Amino acid sequence: MSVSSHVEELRKKHQVLSERVEEAHRNPATDDLEIAKMKKQKLLLKEEIGRLTAN
Repeated sequence: MSVSSHVEELRKKHQVLSERVEEAHRNPATDDLEIAKMKKQKLLLKEEIGRLTAN
């Protein structure tokens, strides 16, 4: 897998998580801890994307 295709896959995962977080915020029954976990995953993906694209 090339770096660019890996970065694209990470971006897709980040987008999916963004959508899930937005949906979770609209649903009052969603656990705050679950939202925090998704946000943490998003941050890790963003950092990885940044690391790979900085070169």
